[in-house]
Amino acid sequence: MNRFIIILLFLFLWSSGLKAQNYSVEESLYGIQTGVLGVWAYNELRLADEFSFRTEIGFDGGLWANSFYSNGDMHYVFAPVITLEPRWYYNLNKRADRGRKTWNNAANFLSLDITVHPDLFVISDENNVSVPNQISFIPKWGIKRNIGRHFGYELGIGIGYATYFNEKNYYDSDGGVISLDLKIGYNF
Repeated sequence: MNRFIIILLFLFLWSSGLKAQNYSVEESLYGIQTGVLGVWAYNELRLADEFSFRTEIGFDGGLWANSFYSNGDMHYVFAPVITLEPRWYYNLNKRADRGRKTWNNAANFLSLDITVHPDLFVISDENNVSVPNQISFIPKWGIKRNIGRHFGYELGIGIGYATYFNEKNYYDSDGGVISLDLKIGYNF
């Protein structure tokens, strides 16, 4: 009888251990994404079970209408951007325990978005358009989900601080910034 109880106890503990499996982020992800105003290529590298480091390079865009000097035509600008972003996927285990997919790091996350806009070149329909050298630090909350096997989307929001490197011809306006990410992309 004691052996039977010990075997049942062992099986119970063993099956509980199976349910408490620890899920982790992917070793390395590559992909491209587009949003309302931009296009980016990224790599997300695993640091620990719930932590990754995302690097991103691409183009941020902007639109404006200059009604004072023209007839109100819309103009566009695309400028290069480099982003470094450590992420903490805090609900991987919870999603997996509920039977939801977690591949390609499909989970909620907290991050620190460090973005640099270097004044290297711009793509625009207007002449003499430039973007000042700037850097921003934005704590973010976001979600990452999959659409099929290779497609996915991200939503994120954050409030942080941005500073312009002191350059002539630009108003020195260090201060608060709001970031809203709406991206859809392809995961390789």
